Amino acid sequence: MRDLYLAIDVGTGGLRSALVDRTGRILAFSHKEHEQIVPRFGWSEQRPADWWEGTCTTIGDVLEKVDNAANRVAAICACGQMHGSVLIDDDGNLTREAALLWNDKRNVALVEAFAKTISDEKALALAANLPAPAWPAFKLAWIAKNDPEAFARSATLLMPKDWINFRLTGKRAQDITEASLSFLMDWRSRQWSDELCAMTGVPRALLPELLTPSDVLGPLLPDVAAELGLSPDIPVLVGAGDYPMALLGSGVIGPGMGSDVTGTSSIITVTINKPLLDPEISNVISADGTWGAMTLLDAGGDAVRWARRAFHNNERSYASVAEDAEKAEAGANGLFFLPYLSGERFAKKRNSRAQFFGLKAEHGLADLHRAVLEGVAFSVRQKLERIEDLGGKPDRIVAASGGAKNALWLQIKASMYDVPYLVPEELECGVMGAAVLMAAGSGNEGGLGEAAAKMIRYTGEIMPDPAERDLYDRMMPIYNRLYDNAQHIYDDLDALMN
Repeated sequence: MRDLYLAIDVGTGGLRSALVDRTGRILAFSHKEHEQIVPRFGWSEQRPADWWEGTCTTIGDVLEKVDNAANRVAAICACGQMHGSVLIDDDGNLTREAALLWNDKRNVALVEAFAKTISDEKALALAANLPAPAWPAFKLAWIAKNDPEAFARSATLLMPKDWINFRLTGKRAQDITEASLSFLMDWRSRQWSDELCAMTGVPRALLPELLTPSDVLGPLLPDVAAELGLSPDIPVLVGAGDYPMALLGSGVIGPGMGSDVTGTSSIITVTINKPLLDPEISNVISADGTWGAMTLLDAGGDAVRWARRAFHNNERSYASVAEDAEKAEAGANGLFFLPYLSGERFAKKRNSRAQFFGLKAEHGLADLHRAVLEGVAFSVRQKLERIEDLGGKPDRIVAASGGAKNALWLQIKASMYDVPYLVPEELECGVMGAAVLMAAGSGNEGGLGEAAAKMIRYTGEIMPDPAERDLYDRMMPIYNRLYDNAQHIYDDLDALMN
């Protein structure tokens, strides 16, 4: 009986494969690191060949870990780091050995020049997003200008997981989750936009067919099936970008749900029926087809990491630092922390600074550590309130990544936003999303909602504390005033240090 789902995740740090059963349990998992190439400051590349090597190695590993696994695989589905621009020629060969990744910023000058030619209103109306260095349209613009020979030989643009799909099936396609953050898709029709292609200089012929994540791309190529030790009739789904897939894999399905991915930074997403057209909000299609209004703050786990280094020289564990913060009362005895240690990516003043405000002689380390946690939550609440003003109020928020392991932080956030928080039992949410897609696509469940309800479980629900909620409601206007009043000082600080 084919009762296993083979999931592939093309990450920035490595390639992961997993076997998931019909109940949503990960039976086998394998990870192989690959190199991130940094030829210059701000540049970031990887070799797609390394992704394929990792795919073959990790699939072999997981098949060995489960009895009779090769004969039990029902489907294959991949997700992957978004925006990495892979170019292949007519014969399927790479035209550039390395692909520009999502965090490659060599095209900043091109993006800034382009942004001067288009108003925010028009960009949002066409793409539901503003120009940004991450988007593939502007990575292609850099390649066309700086590597014209490779660009001229290129026949198809693929994203990382699409290239793995191409190696598996020989089929060229992208999915709508990736395209929604390409600055090349018309958000209304969910098709490639001739107008955006003309504006950015991207040849329409480079863009392959657009499919939905749950579509079946095709069976395995016979020689690939033989190499992997799998049946050639196993269907390969189109899949999705890693973040949209993780939304599905954490149970964020349909309008009204929220997602909080707090790693080094904080990514907050609220699922909605249509994009929220605002300069500080990005809009992405999730793997279930709903839109997600997304905002990214550089403030997140990096602030906690900074406090551990600055106050303890990295000599104390994160757990002991969290225990310190738990000793402080909510509100940190009137102490505020603005957490903009690395500025802000989406703000009018991107050169923001961090600061403590309200320090008194009686404040101690516990207050400082709690203020850091609360400061990040205040900064997120600013963004959430903007999303809510535009119609994106979440009923529940699902937490993922490293921040989901800090119980105090989750309680602070639930009270700060007055929204219950959930934490998935399985934090490999990209893998879980792929498994849910396969379960629904293979007919084993009635649909995505039914598959997710069966396969995704939570450790519990964290409810807002009414007293803390009321306190944070009184503190929020003060935080907003601190934020606003500091804006005019940042340029002066820059001038002082130059």
